[in-house]
Amino acid sequence: MDHATLLRLTAFLGLFALFALAEAWLPRRRRVTGRWHRWGTNWTISILDAGLLRGMALVLPLLSVGAAMDAEAQGWGLFNLTTWPGWIEGLLAFLALDLAIWAQHWATHKVPLLWRLHRVHHADRDMDVTTAIRFHPLEIGLSMLWKIALIYALGAPALAVVLFEIALNGCAMFNHANIALPGRADRWLRRVLVTPDMHRVHHSTEQAEHDTNFGFTLSLWDRVFRTYTPQPGRGHEGMTLGLEWQDDRPARLWWSLRLPFRK
Repeated sequence: MDHATLLRLTAFLGLFALFALAEAWLPRRRRVTGRWHRWGTNWTISILDAGLLRGMALVLPLLSVGAAMDAEAQGWGLFNLTTWPGWIEGLLAFLALDLAIWAQHWATHKVPLLWRLHRVHHADRDMDVTTAIRFHPLEIGLSMLWKIALIYALGAPALAVVLFEIALNGCAMFNHANIALPGRADRWLRRVLVTPDMHRVHHSTEQAEHDTNFGFTLSLWDRVFRTYTPQPGRGHEGMTLGLEWQDDRPARLWWSLRLPFRK
């Protein structure tokens, strides 16, 4: 295992444990489904995602960090044609990657074929730290291809890519976590980052709400593109999460994996 992979895995497991403990200590909403069956499904989907990426690594010459190193070696991409200080290139690459993930997320709601995949994530009737790892393997594969193409186009520094992926995974777990932040802390924090209350609006059954707040890390893009909704119309305790399947089906593994292929 290379150092970048070990660093990302360590950060992922440590942050997952931290947010799982935080939501057990200070939950924002009462659960409507059983935890352990649902967690088993979400974790199994995540393991399948990891297996798919390992398989892609056998077929494709490089994935994200490797693509950044290869782009630098070949002199490909925007930042490999500049002489700007490394910290500026890294910061701009981080912002560009975050914007690209925001745009990808927006597209998964607007392009019917992509929405069929993405609704596996939205079908979860509870929202907690495991919802952040509940993405259909095909969506994860397409996301990786998009990220690789962007990294080559940007010539993003490898360190910026590693830091971005750690931040993306960590922030996704944080803003999906069922954590009750103090109101003042939430208001200040969401000026920069996507908070759990901000992202929970995106998981509302109301389409006018779940078609907003697309950010995973920075809250900037939703404000810039006017897709920001501060609070759900029925409040966080009164809102319903998920999609039209308000029963135990979204907690089933096989049903969730087959969901993109259902009408």
